[in-house]
Order: sequence, then C-alpha cells, then structure tokens
Amino acid sequence: MVATFAPVNITTEVKSVEMHHEALSEALLGDSVGFNVKNLPVKNIHPGIVAGDRKNDPLLEAAGFSAQVIPLNHPGQISAGYEPVLNCQAAHITCKFAELKEKIDHYSGKKLKDGLEFLKSGC
Repeated sequence: MVATFAPVNITTEVKSVEMHHEALSEALLGDSVGFNVKNLPVKNIHPGIVAGDRKNDPLLEAAGFSAQVIPLNHPGQISAGYEPVLNCQAAHITCKFAELKEKIDHYSGKKLKDGLEFLKSGC
C-alpha cells in the first residue's frame, strides 16, 4: 500500500501495519498501531500525523467543520472569533469559532435558540 502522511505531505510505501512490533493483516477502530514505512525520516514524525491510502481513500484538507460545544468551566463569555485549542488524538490545534449557530438542550437534543451572540459555562 502507498500512503500519504499529512500534514507533512510525504507519500511512501507502507511495508506493514504493526501492533507491539507484530505485523497485522487488519487494524480495527481503537487499535493503537504503528507503520513500518520506507524512506520516512524520523524528524518528520510527530504527534497528530494522519495517514491515508493514496489510491482508495486519499486525505483531504477540511476548510472548516461544525461542532457541538459544551463549555464546562470557562471564566467568561465565548463568542464568534474565539480561538480555542482542540486536542485531537495527540495533536493540539488552534481553531476559530466563525459563528455560534444555535443553542441545543443537552438532555433532549432539541434546538432552543438560533443565532447566539455568546456562550457561558453552565448555560
């Protein structure tokens, strides 16, 4: 298999997928695996790198995404333009809230209000 690693944008051959230094024929959701690859310098490896099958499932960059956010312990108000750090696997990525679309009741999942100006902890 030929894989592309992002965000370093390196494409190389994967010799094997391994768990505890033993080759796997298949990795499942939740498995912590490693790759035995050709010509990928160690200096280019860091937490948060994503791998994708170049032919069958190529990696695509997302310009943005929607998320349901529940502020648990924030000292003030959160409004559009706020830049939190997201922890995704082992990567820490700064994002920016473009807009606050709606308020949802976290028990029922029902929409309570459209177009919020701000969020507060516990509200």
